[in-house]
Amino acid sequence: MSDHPTCPLCLRPIPPGVPQSQHHLIPKLKGGKGGPTILIHHICHKEIHATLSEAELARDYPSPEALRAHPRLAKFFAWVAKRPPDFMSRVPKRKR
Repeated sequence: MSDHPTCPLCLRPIPPGVPQSQHHLIPKLKGGKGGPTILIHHICHKEIHATLSEAELARDYPSPEALRAHPRLAKFFAWVAKRPPDFMSRVPKRKR
């Protein structure tokens, strides 16, 4: 078992030095300033914001479980889970 935090989205460990982000479960622009955040891999964070608008995040995806249930994000998290914790790649621009 790792002593490192685990990304609640892709379930990979987040060791020191790996690109990481604090994701506001309710976007700051939608009233989430000072609200709950989760520590996630930077690549997971980029994929969330490439997939969903701030309004969609606030309205429909305010938890790790909700994010993992989104069809495109679920596919991405399953794919990236097979990569090493420090894996980074370009995330495509927003697909709407």
